Amino acid sequence: MGFRRLEDDRRRRHRSCQDAGMVERALSFGTVAETYERFRPGYPAELLELVSAYAGRPIRTALEIGAGTGKATRVFAQGGVAVTATEPDGAMLAELRKQLPASVTAVEAAFEDLPLDTSYELVYSAAALHWTKPEGRWARMAALVQAGGVFASFAVPIQLADPDLKEAARAARAPYLEYDGVPSPDDRPPADRPMDWPGTELQESEWFTDVRQLVVERRLTMSAHEYVGHLSTVSAYVLLEPADRDEVFRRILEVLPETVEINAEVTAHLARRR
Repeated sequence: MGFRRLEDDRRRRHRSCQDAGMVERALSFGTVAETYERFRPGYPAELLELVSAYAGRPIRTALEIGAGTGKATRVFAQGGVAVTATEPDGAMLAELRKQLPASVTAVEAAFEDLPLDTSYELVYSAAALHWTKPEGRWARMAALVQAGGVFASFAVPIQLADPDLKEAARAARAPYLEYDGVPSPDDRPPADRPMDWPGTELQESEWFTDVRQLVVERRLTMSAHEYVGHLSTVSAYVLLEPADRDEVFRRILEVLPETVEINAEVTAHLARRR
């Protein structure tokens, strides 16, 4: 029994350290808000079509969680959806307000602090859901989605399409940064997952049904400097010491050609509120 308590304590400490690291990374983007807006790719218009087809009706109201500078907000706002875009970082939200029309309601708030007195036909998050706290996530989400409404999550892990270039870039950064992604909240082995996260959790949730995982294929071409510009907005690089970050980017540029092809496919998870 004593060994079990020790193991539970170890796991709690490990989770606490992980959570602290995630909070630090989640709040790092404001320091690069303008760069984020400049170099992060936008989202394809197909996302609104995909969500509307799944909903089976036009979407009129939407709540966005972790809107950043409004990259995904544009897609839904331009499609006539009344979007309330929430973002905990004031600098990111200021950039969003510069870029988007006044018809978008911008609110500075973390997901965990949103009032639950209003619900929406659509609640969505684009490359931001993993920054929310897991405790009570789906109960809170369910309170924000109208009965019969839709929850959607979009993930876009921008990667070099050429596997040899991808490995060369990894080796170039490895002395300073072995892994530059965000750990999946689902720590189960891939073979044990019916689908990717957050679909795995949605399938187990009592509040959502008809969970689907869909992929929007997309390739982009950009200069090596634009690619490194994108990397400069990734939290793992933002948190490096400035001198180390500069050296990593110098090393990566050395191994890349002038122009690179990027795999920018969007993985969408859709679920319906019971």
